[in-house]
Amino acid sequence: MDSAPASSFRADAKVIGAVGSAHALSHFFQLVLPPLFPLLRAEFGVSYATLGALLSVMYVASGLCQFGAGFAVDRFGARPVLLAGLGLLAGGTLAAGLVPGIGWLFPLVVLMGIGNGVFHPADFAVLNANVSPRRLGHAYSSHGIGGSLGYALAPVVSFGLASAFGWRTSLLICGALGLVAVAVLAMQRSALDSRKHGVAAPKHTLSGSMELFRQRAILLCFAYFCVLTIGTIGITTFLGTSINAAYGLPLAIAATAITAYLLGNAAGVLAGGFLAARTARHDRVAATGLGVGAVLILLLALFAPLATWAIPLLALTGLALGATGPSRDMIVRGATPKGASGRVYGFVYSGLDLGSALGPVALGAMLDHGSPRLVAAAIAVFLFVAIATVVQVRHAGRGVTAPAAAGD
Repeated sequence: MDSAPASSFRADAKVIGAVGSAHALSHFFQLVLPPLFPLLRAEFGVSYATLGALLSVMYVASGLCQFGAGFAVDRFGARPVLLAGLGLLAGGTLAAGLVPGIGWLFPLVVLMGIGNGVFHPADFAVLNANVSPRRLGHAYSSHGIGGSLGYALAPVVSFGLASAFGWRTSLLICGALGLVAVAVLAMQRSALDSRKHGVAAPKHTLSGSMELFRQRAILLCFAYFCVLTIGTIGITTFLGTSINAAYGLPLAIAATAITAYLLGNAAGVLAGGFLAARTARHDRVAATGLGVGAVLILLLALFAPLATWAIPLLALTGLALGATGPSRDMIVRGATPKGASGRVYGFVYSGLDLGSALGPVALGAMLDHGSPRLVAAAIAVFLFVAIATVVQVRHAGRGVTAPAAAGD
């Protein structure tokens, strides 16, 4: 696995801040459309399944691009790849505010998905190359917090602007601000450099990379991200709508509960950074957090009176799931051979995009067919399944070997 050289706290903080900001922006743009679904449904007369398909298309594109982005990061460095991705996300959002019909959103979300696919391989390549190993747990925590805050801000900003000015203006403003952020991050050259000066770019063989991806620990990490994300994207995308439909909970309270979940998730990621820095059993941390989150969601599905407690329940769920984040990333790092950071993170995190593509359509169909309580139950099931995958990675990781490079 990659190891960063010893570095000063100030240098580490600069790198962590730049990467965390980029990750926050990527998550913000992932969730900029779902808060506007009721407005898009009313204007274009489409089903929730169709709107869910928008997210599925975006995440399919993201997953396919993420797989290739890992190779690009290892070959060309993280900075140009990351800036290009953010530009596509912001530009696609801006253009989405101008569409005349729902069909036009599909090619735009493909572009946004391509942009979104670069962040995990680029972000982790930068962190692993530059941050001192003793601060990596906290670096991963800050990275996760940035993503959680991006998610938390998106519904407030996107729906808030839409309420005041309309959904089109909301998307135009969000996209324009994103392009400004691209310009600011472009000036952070040293903080986003994933390669030491004077070091030649590695030349990887396709057969060596395929051999790497077939190793059991890497496949288990991929499966873990896939099933986990089906559950978590279900929470952020449709759980609020489902508890509104199942229990008559006002939409404003349901939306607040999702925001509480996202803020709880951010707090959990912060706590998880300290846990990751103090234990080698990252699998136990991940399994415990997943178990707590799954039980809380299952209780919400089974007992209607608990809907009135949706805000604190989802805040606790976010706290439990968020605490698993840094340990999750340490698990992947432990399974990553030296020189393969971009490719491994690109492959493993494409499981996240696969889960994001499968989840919204299936859960949206449950809502369309009048099964809102089943949405919460399904989310809990996937969180339980994620436990079964993550506890196996530690043992499987002992056999991971570095892939062959050209000329080896």
